[in-house]
Amino acid sequence: MGAQQGRPIDIVIAEKNPLLQSSLIKIFAGDERFCLVAVTPDGERFLETVDKVPFDVGVVGWEMPYLDGRGVLQALRGKGESAPRLIVYTGSPNPDVPRQAMTLGAAGFCSKREPPEQLLDTILAVASGRMVFPFIDVSSLASDPLAGLTPRERELLAALAGGLTNQQMATQLDISLNTVKFHLKNLYDKLAVGNRAQAVAFYLKGRESR
Repeated sequence: MGAQQGRPIDIVIAEKNPLLQSSLIKIFAGDERFCLVAVTPDGERFLETVDKVPFDVGVVGWEMPYLDGRGVLQALRGKGESAPRLIVYTGSPNPDVPRQAMTLGAAGFCSKREPPEQLLDTILAVASGRMVFPFIDVSSLASDPLAGLTPRERELLAALAGGLTNQQMATQLDISLNTVKFHLKNLYDKLAVGNRAQAVAFYLKGRESR
C-alpha cells in the first residue's frame, strides 16, 4: 500500500544491531516525512508487527536471527496488496542478495555501505510505488527459479519427485485437492514447465547442480 500524499510514511524496521537501531531511530525522529512505527530485532518480531499494525514500508535486514530477510519476504508473498512494501537493508557482501531480494518480491534494496540519505531516498521512492535496485542483469533472474518458490511449493515439488499423486499430497500435507492443484499451477508457471514430469526433471537437475 502506498503512502497517501501529505502524511508521513509509516515505517517499521527489522535490524539486529542495537547501535544501528539507535542511529536509525535518530535519523527518522528528525525527519517529518517519516513516522517510525516500530523497531524489531528480528524477522519473527517484524512479522508479528505486520499482523498488528498497518504501515507503508518495511526496512528489513538480510541476515537476522530466528527469521532472516528471505524468510520475511517469503512469508509476505501471499498477502498481496495488504502487505507493506519491503526494502532489504543489509551490509552483506554477497553480490547476489539484490537479485534474490527482487526475485522474492522486495520493492527495493539499499546497502548499509551507502550514506543514510540513500536509505531515505529509497524509502521515498518505494512508498511512491517505484522499485529501487542496483543494476541487476535481468537474465540472471531466471538462473535459479527454485529460489523463487514458496516453502509450500518446495514441499509439493519434492512430493512430486517422490511419485505422489495429487490426492496423496493433499492427504500428506492436510490440504484440499483444489489447494494442491492451485499450488501446482503456480509451481509450473514459475518453473516454466507444462506438466509434472517436466517439473520433476527440473527439480532433479537443480539438486544435481547444487
